[in-house]
Amino acid sequence: MKNVKVILVATAFLIGTLFTTAAVPAPVKKTNFSVEIEKLLENPNFDIEVTTSVCFVINSDGEIVVLSVDTKDSVVERFIKSRLNYEKIDAHLVKGREYRVPVRIIKNE
Repeated sequence: MKNVKVILVATAFLIGTLFTTAAVPAPVKKTNFSVEIEKLLENPNFDIEVTTSVCFVINSDGEIVVLSVDTKDSVVERFIKSRLNYEKIDAHLVKGREYRVPVRIIKNE
């Protein structure tokens, strides 16, 4: 009987710990770089909502070079590439390193 009580208490602590750690979402911290990307992608010329991922590198001149956009919509891909390709940024990112950034474009109101 004593063992059953110990096992029940241990199980209750385990379940309580799992629920308390899983309930807290990580806060989203905007970096200088994400603010710059946000400004470059302002005012899209289409009225759809898109969530995608953009893969790019920083060249030796400190410009963004878009490698790929994970979307099947060619309009969104052209929009992102036209706005980001060869734009200089102030953020200090490692040149030549490949970066992947999630991008969410919302409808114009």
